[in-house]
Amino acid sequence: MTTWQDFEQAVPEFAQRVRRLFDAHKHKTIATLRADGSPRISGIETTFEDGRLTFGSMPNARKGADLRRDPRFALHSATVDPVEGAEAQWPGEAKISGRAIAAGPITEGPGGDLFHVEIDEVTHTHLNDKATLLVIEWWTSAHGLRRVERE
Repeated sequence: MTTWQDFEQAVPEFAQRVRRLFDAHKHKTIATLRADGSPRISGIETTFEDGRLTFGSMPNARKGADLRRDPRFALHSATVDPVEGAEAQWPGEAKISGRAIAAGPITEGPGGDLFHVEIDEVTHTHLNDKATLLVIEWWTSAHGLRRVERE
């Protein structure tokens, strides 16, 4: 099991960039698996606290039911378009995939289910300094941090 804290300790600079993208906007997107195996995309809010990445699901929400049945998910940061003429400053987008572990009821606010994240893979996609290549960096505990550039 890889927690956010484990990931941060393994690759601190990369983790900082990814967290900055997740913290930049309140709303993110999560993909879960329906009972028939087809994907479901839902809006979600996430929190980094006590070395963990967490999120909640409202009472009786389909995404919570999906995750209790099959904990696999993919989480996507909010994304913004590059500014024309300043493409090299585009921060890019981040993705985290793994498993959502039910951590009990949400005790503050409107209620629902709390989930802690076990990380399988973290990705940051952005442009190079000249904005001529797409840079894809991704990390797994098995292979560490890797990088490719594409035209």
